[in-house]
Amino acid sequence: MGMPSSGGKGRRRRPMADINVTPMVDVMLVLLIIFMVTSPMMTSGVNVDLPKTDAKPVNSDTKPITVSIKADGGLYLGDDPVTPDQLVGQLKAASNNDPTHRIFVRGDAHIDYGRVMQVMGQITSGGFTHVALLAQQPAGASH
Repeated sequence: MGMPSSGGKGRRRRPMADINVTPMVDVMLVLLIIFMVTSPMMTSGVNVDLPKTDAKPVNSDTKPITVSIKADGGLYLGDDPVTPDQLVGQLKAASNNDPTHRIFVRGDAHIDYGRVMQVMGQITSGGFTHVALLAQQPAGASH
């Protein structure tokens, strides 16, 4: 009447020797989602409202140097503010005196076009030959 269901007297079940990977997979999926959500927010640079264009992006191996012009006329080399007098000297230092280093100029859409051309002229007169304007693709364009 009171017999154990295992069929034997005094037999114990052995502990399971397999590793349960389900919790590890759950943690990895959560980390993947977190990185997918936060990676677009990790772009560095000064917040500039870029004009829209349909031109294809330029591809190259070296990382370009970015010069930004904000709507208030402020000039930035990467994330650091610079004066117009310091611009060429700091560009030469950042490019290791390489006149063929790519330099991207990002001008706010609401500033005077002459100001953008003035900064580009200052960069090219400093000896740099690969200077380009950056623009943002329109939302509806797909290439």
